[in-house]
Amino acid sequence: MPVSAEDLGRTLREDSHVTHVAVVHCETTSGILNPVEAVAEVCATHGRALIVDAMSAFGALPLDARRLRFEAVVASSNKCLEGVPGMGFVIVRREALERAKGSSASLSLDLEDQWRGLERNGQWRFTPPTHVLAALDQALDEHVAEGGVGGRGARYRRNHEILVDGMAAMGFETLVPRELQAPIIVTFRMPADPRFVFETFYDRLREKGFVIYPGKLTVAPSFRIGCIGRLGEAEMRGALAAVGETMAEMGVASGAPTVEEAVP
Repeated sequence: MPVSAEDLGRTLREDSHVTHVAVVHCETTSGILNPVEAVAEVCATHGRALIVDAMSAFGALPLDARRLRFEAVVASSNKCLEGVPGMGFVIVRREALERAKGSSASLSLDLEDQWRGLERNGQWRFTPPTHVLAALDQALDEHVAEGGVGGRGARYRRNHEILVDGMAAMGFETLVPRELQAPIIVTFRMPADPRFVFETFYDRLREKGFVIYPGKLTVAPSFRIGCIGRLGEAEMRGALAAVGETMAEMGVASGAPTVEEAVP
């Protein structure tokens, strides 16, 4: 289930000691898209600071600071920006950063100190991952060329549609209803057929050139398939063909889960 803005509002009314709220934009264990706009509105109403974890959404899903009041957004060089892993960054309101001076319990995560250093000499306090920065510079150029957030997000949404429709045609069902699903990663329920063994399914897909994710911390046995990265319609249809071939090799006629696990 996505986070509840109503529950948040009730909590903030009842507990005056809460100063900050953190929300994950796209939660990749299940693929849920959380209502960050509604959460931001509740936080603004109650005068609390909002921190958005946009790690899996930044660059593909809209996040407009002119409409959505937040104190900080945290993301990284990879994921939807399609750089390589290795650098996290924070977009933070200057007054919040200045208030944080001297309050960090961590040397490496002291953002205010790092910001002061960059303002002073343009350098990182520790050896920077120069190869990651070079890759991100190129990735940002390609992001702009694709049409920015709108263009990147449209490609991912198309990937998502192809994947979910194709898997549904083979009987698979998603863990999360479509209206709650972000076009980033999709969680599918395990088939009920006893001949379906996930380890075999995973290994045979990998042999065909496609690597998927096991399910984690979900209410039902599941596995996940991503929609982001340098992927388009050809790759998504190729993955579906590989799934179909693997199912046939395993003797599994349908990806349908057991009746009690089926999505209503």
